[in-house]
Amino acid sequence: MPGSVPQISSVDGDALEAEVDEWIALCGGDMRETIRVLVVAHNMLHSEVATALPAVSYGYSKDWHARRR
Repeated sequence: MPGSVPQISSVDGDALEAEVDEWIALCGGDMRETIRVLVVAHNMLHSEVATALPAVSYGYSKDWHARRR
C-alpha cells in the first residue's frame, strides 16, 4: 500500500539484514533491479493467493478471508 510501511516485528533484525544483503547481491548490487524483482515476486504471490482463495473454506481459514454468500 502506498504511504504505509509494514512493520515486521517477528523477524530477527540480523537475519533480515542478511536476507536483504543476499537479495541485493543476487541482483548485482543494483537497488532498482532488487526492488523490481521483489515487486514481481510479491505480485506473483498475490496472484497465487487469489487463485487458491476460492478453494479454501471459510471455516478452515478462521476468518482470514471474507465469507462467500
